[in-house]
Amino acid sequence: MRLLTHNFLKSNVKGTENGYPLNIEATTLKYEESPVNKPFILNLLPKLNYAAFYSAVQQLSPHCTEYSLPEIPSDIDTSNVDVIDEETIGKLHTWLLDVYLVEGFLVCPDTGRKFPVKDCIPNMILHEDEI
Repeated sequence: MRLLTHNFLKSNVKGTENGYPLNIEATTLKYEESPVNKPFILNLLPKLNYAAFYSAVQQLSPHCTEYSLPEIPSDIDTSNVDVIDEETIGKLHTWLLDVYLVEGFLVCPDTGRKFPVKDCIPNMILHEDEI
């Protein structure tokens, strides 16, 4: 699961006030480099919750030491993407699209409910008593 996907997921467990952003407990990660698609990143940024994305990067960084991935800025004005430089776009692309959570859990910040991630696929299905 890419961090791009993570940014749009939330917990819908009954009794959850917000359920967003989900915390990440990583077991296995992988990194696959891909060509930077600047127009895609620039179109995506206004839709992205940057604070949640930055938090996810901070949670995964300790597990990615073997890949020497770039640091990203703690804050970006996503409403004015024209001022973002090429280097920053490349760094954002790396974390959004090239880093995968292969195995682990997404954890609801309100209830603590753990949603498993297996083979890069998050299982967000709720049990009957959680609906």
